[in-house]
Formats: sequence, C-alpha cells, structure tokens
Amino acid sequence: MSKKQICKIIIFIAAVMWLIPHITYCIRTNGDAKDRFVGFYAEKKNTIDAVVIGSSPVPYCIATPRIYAEMGITMYPLSTNMQRPVAAKYLVEETLKTQDPDLFIFEMKMWKSEDENLINADRGKNMGHTREVTDNMKYSLNRIRAISAMVKPENAEYDDDGKMIADYKPINFYFDIFKYHSNWKTLIMWSQFRTFFYEYPDDLKGFTPSDMVGPAEKENCHSVTDVEKMPPEQEEYLADLISCLRKHNKDALFIIVPFTVSEEEQKKINYIRDYVTERGYNFLDMNQHLDEIGFDEATDYKDGGTHVNIVGADKVTAWFEEYLSENYVQTGKLGKHDRRHGRSYNSWKKSYDLWIEELSRDEDKIRERIANGDYWKLEGNEDAEDAGEAAAEG
Repeated sequence: MSKKQICKIIIFIAAVMWLIPHITYCIRTNGDAKDRFVGFYAEKKNTIDAVVIGSSPVPYCIATPRIYAEMGITMYPLSTNMQRPVAAKYLVEETLKTQDPDLFIFEMKMWKSEDENLINADRGKNMGHTREVTDNMKYSLNRIRAISAMVKPENAEYDDDGKMIADYKPINFYFDIFKYHSNWKTLIMWSQFRTFFYEYPDDLKGFTPSDMVGPAEKENCHSVTDVEKMPPEQEEYLADLISCLRKHNKDALFIIVPFTVSEEEQKKINYIRDYVTERGYNFLDMNQHLDEIGFDEATDYKDGGTHVNIVGADKVTAWFEEYLSENYVQTGKLGKHDRRHGRSYNSWKKSYDLWIEELSRDEDKIRERIANGDYWKLEGNEDAEDAGEAAAEG
C-alpha cells in the first residue's frame, strides 16, 4: 500500500470520526431540553453571569429574560426532567468550558429522593431522564465522565436470560447514535439540521412558558422544623459538588422553588439547608416565602403543585430579583457588568420582547381557563379539581 493510499485512508477515517458526533447531534430527539442545551452552547464565551442547574421546575419558574431586562444579569438554566443529583458536578464542569459565571444556582428538589427512585418507574427501570443530561452534552471527556458516573450495571434492566437490554448498555450512551439512528430522516428538518454543531440560540434563553392551570391545595408542611437526613448517596454527591465548586473558586446558591411539599420532604429539605449553610453557602426555600411572593396555589401552578405557569413564574421571578439584589448584587457578588448595554446582548433584548408577548397572551389564556373551569387534571386527583372550582368561584 502506497503512502498516498494510506493518507487517503487516514483522511477518510478522520472525516468519518468528525461527522459521527455532528450527525448524532442532528438526529437526537428534539424537545425543550435539547433546545435549552443547544441554546446554552450558542451563547458567546464568558457572557453568562449565573447558571441554574436542576430539574424540570427550573425553566418554568425562573423567567431569565425578565431578569436580564430588569437587572442586566444574564442567567441560563441547564435543567432536565427529574435531573439526578449525580449530574450536577459534570454540568458545572461543562459550564466552565465556555462560561465563567459569578454564581451557580442549584435547585434541590431531587436531592431529597433516593437515586434508585429517580431511575425506577412504574414499569421498571427508566434511564430516559438520565439521557436528557448525557444525550444533551457535546461529545467530550467530561461527557464520558458523566456517563461513567450515571450509567451503572445496577441501573440497567435485563432480559429473561440475564443479558442487559440494549438501551441500558453503556456503549449506547457513549455513542448515542446507536439509540437515535432511526431518526436519520429528521435530518431534512431545519429544527434538527441546525443543531449540526449543537449551537443554536434559544429564543427565551431556556425559559419555558405555560398557560396551563392546575390548582393545588394550600398546605403548611413547609412550616415543619424537624430534620431528617437526606439519602446517603445524594449527600455524597453534594459533598463532591461542593469540592468541585471550591476547586474552581465558585460561589453557589441552593434553592427550592415552589411546589407542594410533604412533611417528610420538608424534613429532608431542612437537612439540606443545614448542610449547605454550615459550609458557607446561602439556601433559599421559596416555599417559606409564598405570601411575600404573592403566590396563589389556586391559580399559579400548571399541574397540581409541581410546576408553575407563566403567571406564577412572573411572581416568583419578581421576588427572586429582590432577593438577588439584596444578597448578591449589592454585595458585589453578582451583576458586576450591566449586560443591557452593547450589541453582544441583542438576542437577550429580543428574548425579553418575546417574553412580554408570551406573558400578555398567556395571562389572558389563564384567565379564560379559570373562567371556563378548564383545568389540568390527573386521574384520581379530586383535590386539584376542587381547588380549581374554588379558584373559579373567587
């Protein structure tokens, strides 16, 4: 074989190796989580002031375009559904590749649950939520490390012969093209092809608006003061996360966004609060401030007490801005640069304009839903239905 032929083979192999991850990016199943990560990667280097890491309530609850317009602070969520705490450290590392935020904000709802319960579903194992993290990261050494930490033999499901089912094999996480190869026809869709480099701006900067209404009963479990230990594996992940933050000399705020909390859950939240505050970090449990926020359980949830709708998000964000101003901006820890000036942030200005349009339209829709009794319903959830009727009556 001649040198020329060897060079051609090497070039061909290199081209294929370069193409594989980019084709994979395109055929990964689209959705809010993919749009959010692709949007994050599209942000210009070192232009994000704060990054929020956590589960699905985050993008519904924190209106990042409003924070930009009213505070000059760029904040972006790297959130996924039922995000397992083990992912947090790797998302910090992923952030620091392109951004140098003053503050990391961690939403802690999932940290009170055993890791096994975040993987197991009613019909068996479910690694789909794990994939929302790993399959939305660019190919890199950090992604390999994240998969190694999140995909274990004990997480897998096995057939009757004791063989691991293909969807749970680590190789199908490392090379997720095996998972999504049947989506190749979606390459003709612009929404997919535009993710060839896994960078495309997200119109609302990670925020997800909702015009649904799913009332929840007002409860007082958040006033519980007792403490119960968090699951040991999550405490280990939290210690590891704090070590990571200290290594990079990064400040962090740990938060709980509004949701209907049980007494047992609140006890574990109290333990997490004590754990992080003893190590020098702020902890904000928004459930303790619902009256100050002006939050109405009958109108501001979208699905019975798990996620807020856009009206709830507007209230929470307005109050959160005051908290950030008092605890971080005025102390010089955040908002060192007013990002409202300069052409580099035109996309953020457009996101705020779009946010205002969404808010106006969805507020009208929410009022209409309440007037018509058009509520989100979960089968067997009579309490939420009764709360909806009460909201409609006044």
